[in-house]
Amino acid sequence: MLTDYHVHIRPDDPNAAAGDWYTADNAARYWEAAAEAGIGELGVSEHIYRFDEALEVWDNPLWREFARDDVDRYCSFVREETDLRLGIEADYVPGREDRMASFLEARDWDYVVGSIHFLGDAGALDEERFDIWGSGMGAEKIWSTYFTWLGELARTGSYDILAHPDLVKHWGPGRPAPEGDLRRYYELAADGLAESGIAVELSTAGLRKPVGELYPSREFLEMAIEAGCPVALSSDAHRPEDVGAGYDQALELLASLGVGELAVFEGRQRRLVPIGAEEQ
Repeated sequence: MLTDYHVHIRPDDPNAAAGDWYTADNAARYWEAAAEAGIGELGVSEHIYRFDEALEVWDNPLWREFARDDVDRYCSFVREETDLRLGIEADYVPGREDRMASFLEARDWDYVVGSIHFLGDAGALDEERFDIWGSGMGAEKIWSTYFTWLGELARTGSYDILAHPDLVKHWGPGRPAPEGDLRRYYELAADGLAESGIAVELSTAGLRKPVGELYPSREFLEMAIEAGCPVALSSDAHRPEDVGAGYDQALELLASLGVGELAVFEGRQRRLVPIGAEEQ
């Protein structure tokens, strides 16, 4: 089986009306793309900041701009009008763990994708308008904070999948990066991964970003596998044509590391299934 759990079916435009995109016809467009890519498990995981209720967790300027949707309407749409798995991409916000846990525990997800886009109020890793790279923090501090927080995210137990685990490299040569062996940063997350056993996402989204690489690096993925973490395969698609994009490269990497199974989810219960494309 192949999976794609990190999928967004509404545009990034904050003014786009949810009702125009939370439709059975739109969901079918994504399933058609998934079928063409041999994907048998497809899930939607909209950003938590799309929902009004998320402002009770963190009142961040970007979140205020995008919070337009009703989370329970989203959940009922996915459950009642589609055969997608129901997920959400929820940021880790230090100091707000209890609020985030309450938000997540109140809904019947199949899985929760955990991500870090902001290093608190210091700025964002992949959003130019809130660019952390202009905050005065050096690359060493940004990278060490990011990977330390990844380990903390895993330890909370609130998340099922660790999304794009080295997003800090998003801009590639367009932003400063530490010199030398980057594994010294990856190791900051290692204990949290090992203690939690969280599934680690292999995301093809980085191939479409300035860095032009899979998330995470081979070295990070090796470390996660050694820590006992299963792999969740996803594209982070925001358009039907991105569903399953770049999977040839991802599958080649998994094969080279001896990974033969993927994590699948239902009702926040995880199991492992052999890798293999669905027959058309």
